[in-house]
Order: sequence, then C-alpha cells, then structure tokens
Amino acid sequence: MTDPLLPSNLHELLSSVDTPTVCNAIEVAQGQRGFNRFTRGAMHHCKPGDPAMVGFARTARISGLAPSTEPNEIVRAKRMDYFRSMAAGVSPSVAVVEDVDYPHCIAGWWGEVHVAVHKGLGLRGAVTNGVMRDLDVMDEGFPVLSGSIGPSHGYVHVVDIGKPVNILGMRVSENELIHADRHGAIVIPKDVIPRLKAAIEKVIDTESIVLGPAREPGFDIEKLEEVWAKFEAART
Repeated sequence: MTDPLLPSNLHELLSSVDTPTVCNAIEVAQGQRGFNRFTRGAMHHCKPGDPAMVGFARTARISGLAPSTEPNEIVRAKRMDYFRSMAAGVSPSVAVVEDVDYPHCIAGWWGEVHVAVHKGLGLRGAVTNGVMRDLDVMDEGFPVLSGSIGPSHGYVHVVDIGKPVNILGMRVSENELIHADRHGAIVIPKDVIPRLKAAIEKVIDTESIVLGPAREPGFDIEKLEEVWAKFEAART
C-alpha cells in the first residue's frame, strides 16, 4: 500500500540526498533551528556508500542478553507476529528495532538471514541501537544502520511490536517517516512533508553560494567575506 503523503518525486529526491541535508531542510521548512529528532553518537552502516534509506517506520523491541521467560511456543509466535507486522503497513517502509539491552546489546538480529527476509518482505532498510553481523554476506540494496557490530545472536527474542521505540535518543512511533544513512537517522515530521521538496532545494541552492566560489581557482578571504554575507542572508 502506498501512502499519498509521500509523492514519488519526493521519495526519489529523499533517496538521492544525505541525511544532514534533510535535517537542514526540516529546519528550513519549520522556519527555525532546533529540530532534534535524530540519533546521537556514531553508528555503524553495513555499506556506507549506499543511498539513504527512506520509509515509514515499522517498530519493535527485542532482547538477547538473557532467555525469554515466556514459553517457547509464545516466543516463536511473537517472532512470526513480528514478521507479519513488518510486512504490513504503508510503503516504502523501514524496520526500526530497539534492543532493550542497550548499551549492553549482544544479539545480532540483523545478519544474513534477517536482511534477506526483511528485504523479501518489501522493507527498504533497518535502523537499530542493537547489533548487526554477517557484513560480508548481507544482500545488496538493504542498508542497516546499527549501534554496534558483533558475532552472536545471544538469546534474541521479540519483546513487543508496534510500540514507540528509542534509538540512541531518537524516539520513533509506528508509521513515522524515517531518513537514514551513514551519518545517522532522523524522523521527518508529518507536517513538514508537503514543504520538504522545496526546502531541500533551498538548502542545496543556499550552500552553492559558498561552495561554488570556494572550489574555484583564486578563492581568497576577500571572496569569502563577499559570498559569506550572501550565504548568511539566505540560510535558516
């Protein structure tokens, strides 16, 4: 199911720009600085050169430090319910999975098998504060942004599905729009979406005021003073 809030031309644009650009553009669309719905700290990207992932969040929480206290049949049923939830909802979608053991996560939920399964179910990528593994054999075209890298799956099990999650300070609810790349992840506010294309274009145009001259021969402090004044007048 396609969500009409994300026109195809906006999805293409969002996929072609990095997350810092979108973060700046949100402030342009809001007309002020102070946007803060983003991850904190350095994260790990499975393939840093990949395009950004863009999609509506499918949320869940997992744990792996200790075995689940629930019966095995409940553990297995929750895992299948998790997959059903990931396959549902609007498209494009991104898995946003919180490991409740953070900062002591050990469970590599994101590896060769789960990447293949989630990609097969139609998701566009995953964001987690937890662990990823199998970096050399992950399928192409499914970026994973994680809090750490490790070898084990531990006692990994699903805790709950579809509830708000916290990924390194970024709080996310089901179906919120996510943009993420090697820099981190952000939540794009729903009310910003109609103005976001114009805001991204303004960010790119504004930065070109400085970037163009700075990359030309003969650039010096006098030229910087001239273009920086124009840049300051144009930026948010």
